[in-house]
Amino acid sequence: MNLTSAREGVGIALDALRSNKVRAFLTILGIVIGVATVMGMAAVVGGLRSGIMEEIEGIGPNNFVVTRFDQTQVRISDGSQRPPWEGKPPITFQEAAVLAALPSIRSVAASIDTNADLKYGASTFSGISIPGRDHDWPDYAQGDFVHGRNFLPGDVTRTSRVVVLSVDLSKKVFGEVDPVGKSVRLKGEPFQVVGVYRQKPNFFSNFSKEWAIVPPTTAIKYLGANSDWLSLLVVPTAGASQDQAIDDVTAALRVARGLRPGEENNFAVTRQQAIADMFDRITGVFSIIMLVLSSIGLMVGGIGVVAIMMISVTERTREIGVRKALGATRREILWQFLVESMTVTTIGGAIGMALGAGGALLLAAVTPLPASVPLWAVAAALGVSAVTGIGFGLYPANKAARLDPVEALRHE
Repeated sequence: MNLTSAREGVGIALDALRSNKVRAFLTILGIVIGVATVMGMAAVVGGLRSGIMEEIEGIGPNNFVVTRFDQTQVRISDGSQRPPWEGKPPITFQEAAVLAALPSIRSVAASIDTNADLKYGASTFSGISIPGRDHDWPDYAQGDFVHGRNFLPGDVTRTSRVVVLSVDLSKKVFGEVDPVGKSVRLKGEPFQVVGVYRQKPNFFSNFSKEWAIVPPTTAIKYLGANSDWLSLLVVPTAGASQDQAIDDVTAALRVARGLRPGEENNFAVTRQQAIADMFDRITGVFSIIMLVLSSIGLMVGGIGVVAIMMISVTERTREIGVRKALGATRREILWQFLVESMTVTTIGGAIGMALGAGGALLLAAVTPLPASVPLWAVAAALGVSAVTGIGFGLYPANKAARLDPVEALRHE
């Protein structure tokens, strides 16, 4: 079991693959499918998680959101259970003002989402995302104004029909012209453009590049946004920790809502990290499914390995007899055939790894989904392939090692 015998085993395996291309292809097909599935999934999941963590860092790891109920909990319902928001009162603008006055809080931006058609002149742009945000929303976002300004606190209180456009939407509607001061229509209502905002590139902005931000009061009054789903984007002060800010917000909301000691909170405070935790729970389910599918592929490939190795043992029975007659031990014969088996499955694993990673990177190139190939996935793919070769190659290798040299030499 030295380097020479290993090199010999690899060479014999490669010769067998070249001389029996169709048989070799069918043998490694299952390995290729199994490894490609795992590699592609690992690349996409790794890219998504990396993007989410970058977004959390970009937004600010200490920032958090106050919502009517915990939206990060994955729920599977048949419709018979009570909805998770039942018995929980909506968040209000008055509560936002209470939280904004806390010493540990820098800003609180009321937030509500809707969508509407945008019209400019004779052109109509359908299904534009319309986030309703308080004037403090830039504290929570990451980006800068390329034209104009943000709307003012008075615009929120007066429900002014003013709008800030994303760079992409501004270019789509107005081209390279500065749109500040121009009028567009949202749901038939005239809105004045006061600014154009460039959001810092991140995971979520890749999916939604065309949006128009209006004051939340305006979104409710003119655009049909449902105030029952108001949430609060909270930014702690520089000197306050996230835990301290959350404790202060929780205490203030409990007092404002008249909750007694021992009563559960009828609102939810969601940390940025909870988004990553939710993602882990969701992808965990897909990981199990992909693991099952890849295991089936590896099992099929392993059965193919047993078949091709048994054929190889039969075809080389006389050769095995000659080697044993010249002094080769059972251990050396066993090692030779195991090396051949591992070579076949490792080649299949390498092809599957290339296909899976290439497919994931191609998906990232043509869609907003990010993808990155982690080094552990490369090592795991090759390692699993080699282990499959050992596991399924052990029986034919053992059979070859136990051949009687006299009977083997008689074989034609």
